[in-house]
Amino acid sequence: MAADDTNAASAGTDPAERPFSLVIGVTPSPAERLRLTELLDGVAPLLLVADLDELRELIAPGEDVRRGPPPDTPGPPPDCALVIDAARSTARWGDREVALTRLERDLLTCLTTEPVRVWGYAELHRAVWHDAPTRHRADVQSLVKRLRRKLGELGTGVTVVAVRGVGLRLTDHRRPSVRGG
Repeated sequence: MAADDTNAASAGTDPAERPFSLVIGVTPSPAERLRLTELLDGVAPLLLVADLDELRELIAPGEDVRRGPPPDTPGPPPDCALVIDAARSTARWGDREVALTRLERDLLTCLTTEPVRVWGYAELHRAVWHDAPTRHRADVQSLVKRLRRKLGELGTGVTVVAVRGVGLRLTDHRRPSVRGG
């Protein structure tokens, strides 16, 4: 019997139930996942996922773990600005909150970067889909449509508008804030 097995047996726990280290890597890039695998080989068990949605599904399959804010989350901002919680993939306006997919969150985060500006379709596609091999304007338009609907559900004055011949921009007279990025 190995020393670890002896200690586990004397402690009355099964070795499989003891805590262990796990490294979790989150990156949409296959090249980056390969690089992480090479860098962390032999360090600890490694779990690589493309995005937080995939990780959530692995942790709690079938459950919506983004159901509500954690107990220590502060109340709505005093001026009712749009708050994007990148860590939880949610958008909040006052006391309302909607879950965002990784793509919706990344698109909204791009559109809220300072200074707020017009983003071209190709530029948005690179920023949101990263190294995806195809770049279709329809991908961005479909994502914008879903995001507009969710922003409407929140009751915000914020929306995504098309600037003819240039691209897209976020409209809001207050500055949205992004947390947990």
